[in-house]
Amino acid sequence: MGVPAFFRWLSRKYCSIIVHCMEEKAKECNGVRIPVDTSKPNPNEVEFDNLYLDMNGIIHPCTHPEDKPAPKNEDEMMVAIFEYIDRLFNIVRPRRVLYMAIDGVAPRAKMNQQRSRRFRASKEGVELQEEKQKIREEIFQRGGYLPNEEIKERFDSNCITPGTEFMDNLAKCLRYYVADRLSNDPGWRNLTVVLSDASAPGEGEHKIMDYIRRQRAQPNHDPNTHHCLCGADADLIMLGLATHEPNFTIIREEFKPNKPRPCALCGQMGHELKDCQGVAREKKGEFDQFADSPPVSEQEFIFIRLSVLREYLEKELTMASLPFPFNFERSVDDWVFMCFFVGNDFLPHLPSLEIREGAIDRLVGIYKDVVHRTGGYLTENGFVNLERVEMIMQAVGVAEDNIFKKRKEDDEAFKRRMKEKKKRLKAEQAPAFLPTGQFAPEALGRRGAPQPIHNARHTAFEMRMQGQDQRNKDAAQSLKALMRNGNQALAGSSVGMDPRGQKRKAEDSDSEPEPEDNVRLWEDGWKQRYYKTKFDVDVGDDAFRRKVVKSYVEGLCWVLRYYYQGCASWKWYFPFHYAPFASDFKDLKDMFTDFETGTQPFKPLEQLMSVFPAASGNFLPQTWRALMTDPDSSIIDFYPEDFAIDLNGKKYAWQGVALLPFVDERRLRAALEEVYPDLTPEERKRNSLGSDVMFVGRSHPLCDFLIELYRAESKEGSEIPPELCHGVQGTLNLDEEPILPDKPVVSPVPVLRDIMQNSAIGIKFKDPQYNEGYVFKAVILPGAKIPSKVLKPGDWENSNRGPWKPQLGFNPNRQQAHLDRSAFRALSHSISRQQHRDGPYSNAPPPGSYHQGQHRPRPHGGHIPSYPNSRQYDAYRGPHASYNPPQPYARLQYSNPGWNRAVQGQAAAYQQNQQRAHIAQPTYQQPQQRPHQQPQRHEGQMGGQGPPQISPSNGPGEYSSSSSILNSVYFHPRRSKVFRSAPSMWWTS
Repeated sequence: MGVPAFFRWLSRKYCSIIVHCMEEKAKECNGVRIPVDTSKPNPNEVEFDNLYLDMNGIIHPCTHPEDKPAPKNEDEMMVAIFEYIDRLFNIVRPRRVLYMAIDGVAPRAKMNQQRSRRFRASKEGVELQEEKQKIREEIFQRGGYLPNEEIKERFDSNCITPGTEFMDNLAKCLRYYVADRLSNDPGWRNLTVVLSDASAPGEGEHKIMDYIRRQRAQPNHDPNTHHCLCGADADLIMLGLATHEPNFTIIREEFKPNKPRPCALCGQMGHELKDCQGVAREKKGEFDQFADSPPVSEQEFIFIRLSVLREYLEKELTMASLPFPFNFERSVDDWVFMCFFVGNDFLPHLPSLEIREGAIDRLVGIYKDVVHRTGGYLTENGFVNLERVEMIMQAVGVAEDNIFKKRKEDDEAFKRRMKEKKKRLKAEQAPAFLPTGQFAPEALGRRGAPQPIHNARHTAFEMRMQGQDQRNKDAAQSLKALMRNGNQALAGSSVGMDPRGQKRKAEDSDSEPEPEDNVRLWEDGWKQRYYKTKFDVDVGDDAFRRKVVKSYVEGLCWVLRYYYQGCASWKWYFPFHYAPFASDFKDLKDMFTDFETGTQPFKPLEQLMSVFPAASGNFLPQTWRALMTDPDSSIIDFYPEDFAIDLNGKKYAWQGVALLPFVDERRLRAALEEVYPDLTPEERKRNSLGSDVMFVGRSHPLCDFLIELYRAESKEGSEIPPELCHGVQGTLNLDEEPILPDKPVVSPVPVLRDIMQNSAIGIKFKDPQYNEGYVFKAVILPGAKIPSKVLKPGDWENSNRGPWKPQLGFNPNRQQAHLDRSAFRALSHSISRQQHRDGPYSNAPPPGSYHQGQHRPRPHGGHIPSYPNSRQYDAYRGPHASYNPPQPYARLQYSNPGWNRAVQGQAAAYQQNQQRAHIAQPTYQQPQQRPHQQPQRHEGQMGGQGPPQISPSNGPGEYSSSSSILNSVYFHPRRSKVFRSAPSMWWTS
């Protein structure tokens, strides 16, 4: 979704919604890989019912990854997709439904954004090749070295669009994958799998939402179903909130910014393409051949708990003294609606609302101030009350002038800070050569007195030779580069040029060139300049401004309907590149009525003609491709070879607006009528709209029902018995090319084996249908159980319920991890007894001793006894020099109650060990006191540094190892760190 920085803002403000995933890894035994048994309980201590995969978020990183080498061919891509799904399945482990949705033909409102993305990708690819070639020639002229350019076929990611051969092959491969897992994986045994490939119209995430909406409206739906949706788009968070399901979780890859990437020209790390100097890297160390390979680390996943986000929103949106009853579910819908103003896939964001500037917080504040006057909420079940929205927009419009001025002030302040930072870093850079030894520089104030100079002439000679060696290395490096490049640099005029005579690059200057901004929103007259620059109309043209506002209002209504009820119109789209100002939203009450009904989506090849540039025409039939390149084509203006990108006040090109012409649907269809007869049967099949397919295994209760449908060769649709499929309902139709039990499934990937013992069966599936005009209710279903609260209640301190302990993970009853007594004994062997430990937690007892009531404080004087079981004695070398033989030890008299970590119940641990060895030693015998030993002292006498005399009468906790430094340990599932805790405070160890 087109909401840059939305997830970053959300995760920083509502940090407790994030939980890191716990993943069980496969093991190897004697070179044989043992897969994870996903039928076992989830290691994340939560059981999910349904898993939904937005497959386009999986296909893209598997086909053209950014942090590792790309697959060599299409077969490797398919295997990578299978492995990615396996890993997600291992983490989530759904028990009822797995729904895999690939983007099909999108609504026209979405196709405009797809068109912009694909044209940009094509243009950026051409520009990158031109820049690489230019820099390569410059480096050769300077005598630099570059590795030979690899000639390999470039993967065009534009093929990940409905209607291409790649997507058709992907659908076949996924059918094979599902059949293989249902036949062989025990975790899939009772699972219902639904595959919605690219032939089914609709975006992947919205096909998933449509499935959830239609199942929720059925009487047999379980209101406590735990959903898990996989995808990286920010709109999935708002879509999950729009379902009003109390148990909804999103899983996505953890975003790690600033990952190192190799140079696109020389392949070395540490610099970008524009900074490449063509310097051959010298080997440093034995294993330096791996230095320039990017660090490949397995991508980690995180959970986003929408139930916790609902808790945050409830705290933030709750309002008192309203003139109407407060309804939290309605306020959540209003919050989702207000997020549309900062950007989405279908509308440009308002100029005055930037999410990085706290736009959502500003909207929420205005909403809470104005809602008292609106008389109700902004939305209801996906329908907008425009009269109330107008009040919100007018309140934003009043602040627009101040917002633009504040934005400029913040931008200037940021530039000043960055300029000062550059100067500071430049000043801190060390010189190219530093003397060493007795002439090495020292910080002021650190040298006590001048040091005498020893053999100054010899030291100066070594310094000169060091500089000469560096110059020789540079000369040898340049000579090697000349020889590798075949003396290509001799033809250049820059060989031997003094670098001091070269002109300084623009990026080396203190002030970088800024893109020209003719609108200048921070100056008076910004509205006139905006409409004149962006729309080429005068600000006094009220009719045009009202037209833009009307289209934007229609877009707001369309997007909200799309989120809550489904696609209201397949034809509607916003016909402008820019949004109006908030102050222009006036008289909205009668501006919109309803959308055109009965519209139909494009066909796959028609969508390709609408979103592809001419450079990607190889995915289209030959006669269709000619319409993109033939100068006499009636639609040649839809495919410009070059186009402008308006930065629109931004700094980077990817943030700008691609000024592409909008596709006229009537002209496009008229031109395609002439080339439709040229389609082959295979192309006609790819150009048709398909349906979802449901798969189950032999052990599934629905399997026998499906087998009977195929035996009866039923031509009519059959309803799913909900009792056989976890309450799932819908219509089933026979598949033309079915996957049936006991019939082999041929592998479409040569490296994978055929399925000779197939146990899966597939059939066409259609969601439950409803009458025209049916409204899906945006409410919590009856019988739904709200999850237990995770956030700290506001009145916790006043309730005297003890210290608050945050919930880490999904399980509110998770047992805290502690060190047992054997772990404390292990610590006692490795930590010195004589180390003095005083602090606020020095007397906190270990977890096993909290309720024993026999704790003792540290004896007066801070004396800590030592024990013979420490590592002061070495079995091979004898006792250490500091080791004192044990002396008779008297029981200590303690003056105040408490617990001393130096006096832990070692007698109890000894008795436990004896009980474990009960067979070998059934009874514990008190060791006889040797004649030369002194009698045991009475209580009240202070002993030396000897060990305590252990007797059966000693209760647990009477004595303690002095090395017990940990009192309670918590394993943080997010950071894999250990936390030490006391009754009131935590700190990281």
